[in-house]
Amino acid sequence: MKAPAWAGRNYLLLTGATAIANLGSSGALIATAFAVLATGGSATDVGLVAAARTLPLLCFLLIGGAVADRLPRHRVMVAANALSCVSQGLFALLVLAGEPQMWQMALLAALGGTGQAFFAPASEGMVLASVSGDQAGRAFAVFRMGMNGANIGGAALGGALVAAVGPGWVLAIDSAAFALAAALRAFLDVSGVPVRKPGGGVLHDLRDGWREVASRPWLWAVVVQFSIVNAVISAAEAVYGPLVAEQHLGGPGPWGLALAGFGVGTAGGALLMTRFRPRRMLLTGALCVFPLALPSAALAVPLPAAGLTVIMFGTGIAIEVFAVTWMTALHQEIHEEKFSRVSSYDWLGSLAMVPLATALAGPVQDRIGRTAALWGCSALIVLLTAAVLCVPDLRRLTRRTTTAPAGAPAARPAGATAADTAGAE
Repeated sequence: MKAPAWAGRNYLLLTGATAIANLGSSGALIATAFAVLATGGSATDVGLVAAARTLPLLCFLLIGGAVADRLPRHRVMVAANALSCVSQGLFALLVLAGEPQMWQMALLAALGGTGQAFFAPASEGMVLASVSGDQAGRAFAVFRMGMNGANIGGAALGGALVAAVGPGWVLAIDSAAFALAAALRAFLDVSGVPVRKPGGGVLHDLRDGWREVASRPWLWAVVVQFSIVNAVISAAEAVYGPLVAEQHLGGPGPWGLALAGFGVGTAGGALLMTRFRPRRMLLTGALCVFPLALPSAALAVPLPAAGLTVIMFGTGIAIEVFAVTWMTALHQEIHEEKFSRVSSYDWLGSLAMVPLATALAGPVQDRIGRTAALWGCSALIVLLTAAVLCVPDLRRLTRRTTTAPAGAPAARPAGATAADTAGAE
């Protein structure tokens, strides 16, 4: 098969490296939870280890975004992948050697979160800079097809391997995947990337990124929405999901199958978005957030593994439509030189409540019961999504028929004020 003309060498390397890394990480997510449970850990312990990964992610995200807009982004990505490789490798050794201590697992999870804090803003800026502006939506959809295709195999294989050989070997595979991904990203050709002019310092860059976010109601409204939506989804999938699987579905295998169903759905959604180009991007994307309430409801019932897998499949399609429309809108409205620092605010807001939610998931379950907690997760997602749809700028923002090439100044968005345009420039 011949790659399309817009898929250059950098784009193919980035897509391949991401697929490899996600193949390992999706299995490691299951392995981490069951590694904690295998040591006799409780729901609270699973949540605390998940929170330990997210806390440094929150602490370093803004710095990571500013660094990615100053240094060559591919070097930041390689260094972050190397740190994740080391942390997951040590985690695997501890699990394989015997019973790891809670503080050891939490510390290594924190190292992985630190690597992610620097990787995520650099990655999003690099992917969108590797294609022309008018192909951004299609390129990002294909990129996510590769990423989500890896999630399908990784989740199914990870669940099966955890059940067959234990979580330690799955964590070791994740470490090797990060090493290979770092090697691929080291070969990116950055000779054509313009040299960035030195700015007024990291704090200046952070203030500049904040002005970009605050001047756009559609942007900060969605970030605030997902600060809670991502938190309750993380609590449901990282804490409640493995427990429901252990007690009602038959263990890690069925839970891995359900996560694989979500991966299949995201791959289908990405394929859909290579053809579907809605004019009102964010309105379409926001409507597709409503189905995210369904998995928590399915776990609350709980549905059999087959029913849960079907729901996860449909949810995967919906969230992929949102993801592509969201990233296309950011690429259309945000200047390339400021993209990573804006992306870091997006990441920070979206993850800000996750550590608290995962840490409190166990105590909340003990107080009101797991079923009530899961129904509460579903209700919050529905209410917040309905509130975001009340933002006029979100409903009015439209896709421009001709998008400026990546790196060009952002044009004035539909419904924006003069102050919005001044902030973008």
